[in-house]
Amino acid sequence: MTALVDAHPHLGVEPVLRELSIPSSTYYRWRQAETEPCERRRRDAELTGKIWQVHADSGGTYGTPRVHAVLQREGVHVGRKRVERLMRQAGLAGINPRRDKGFTRRHPDADLALTWCNATSPRTGRTGGGPPT
Repeated sequence: MTALVDAHPHLGVEPVLRELSIPSSTYYRWRQAETEPCERRRRDAELTGKIWQVHADSGGTYGTPRVHAVLQREGVHVGRKRVERLMRQAGLAGINPRRDKGFTRRHPDADLALTWCNATSPRTGRTGGGPPT
């Protein structure tokens, strides 16, 4: 809003605000908020810096619960939901490090499915329906 008024200074503040049906007090409050943020916004900016630091120190793996716990340990009194909001606004999210999965290395020539399904029984003409028991 203030950018629109600043872009057209030759029109004047009051006529533009009147045309947009915005009270002048609202405009001047917005102007003041740009130059002098309130205490909460200043504190949020400070906390966001600390959250970035904790998140970076963890290698980007810590999510909200762990970041909140680290901040509490450091003596920063902040709520979990506030940490959630600030991390969301900063675009930070925790990740789970992928675990190495073990797997069975089969013999490349083995074809076990065909062995079980097409095996013939010692009795005449019968086929086995599944794995041997």
